[in-house]
Amino acid sequence: MLMNSNIVRVDPGTTVLGDTFWKPFFSDLDKNSRIEIRGHYASLGQLSLEITWGGQPIRETLTDYISAHSVTNLSDELSLTLGYSGPDEQPIVSHIFAENKEVKVNQPDIVVPFRATSLHSSNVSSRDDAIRLATLRKQKSDHLLLEALQVVEPKLKSIEDNSASGTPMIWGDVGLSELIPLAVMGEAMNRIARIVLAITGAPGGVVLVDEVENGIHHSVLPEVWRVISRVSEQLNCQVIATTHSLECVRAAHDALREEDFRLHRLEANDDRNRCVTYDSESIGAALDFNLEVR
Repeated sequence: MLMNSNIVRVDPGTTVLGDTFWKPFFSDLDKNSRIEIRGHYASLGQLSLEITWGGQPIRETLTDYISAHSVTNLSDELSLTLGYSGPDEQPIVSHIFAENKEVKVNQPDIVVPFRATSLHSSNVSSRDDAIRLATLRKQKSDHLLLEALQVVEPKLKSIEDNSASGTPMIWGDVGLSELIPLAVMGEAMNRIARIVLAITGAPGGVVLVDEVENGIHHSVLPEVWRVISRVSEQLNCQVIATTHSLECVRAAHDALREEDFRLHRLEANDDRNRCVTYDSESIGAALDFNLEVR
């Protein structure tokens, strides 16, 4: 899989763009700090990503790389520099910057070691949902989505991608005289569909879900977690989800206590944050004693 430059059209003032979109990424809104993300992938080894604000390389060792690939037209004030290092220790640098009222990504074509996608409330597209379902149907795996949606709507008999409205979207058969769009079946149906479709679109990869419980009634949360677990296990996909809901944490514990499930809590410690990790047993004990685990 190759990644190329992407373009998103925007119309902010130059200072507003940096202050609004870039600065909140950094600790204490300090643009001179840097973000470091490190992890270990079973088949690839140690991976890391470092992000800084500005057009300067984040390591001296990256200077020649940037020059060799002619990274130009960057505004120091408006660009983010991303430096990725894989097991071969050969750094890859890309930039996100503003130019002519557009946000652009400038990076060399690279082979992505595994698929990853993020899901949050602002990246909602019925067209994208339909395209992902079409891919799933081609693979004869659309039953994964149907079974997940039946958790919320047992009357649902079938689903299909259809352009009858002029725009591709998902339609469902709930026993009425005609199919109806998934978009009108309620927020929970749409939320579950997008989570499942994100997982099926990243086999062997990672899916990030922000505020996973949004739009889903607490009574079906345990079953939703079982669906997420079942689909992600079938596709060997790791799901990392955030929540502020204690009900959501309880539901995940009830549904996944026998699974490979971990809860990571970020807590403030003086002027720093630290990550506290709970396994299934410690989550249960904390919930029994009404300790804060969010």
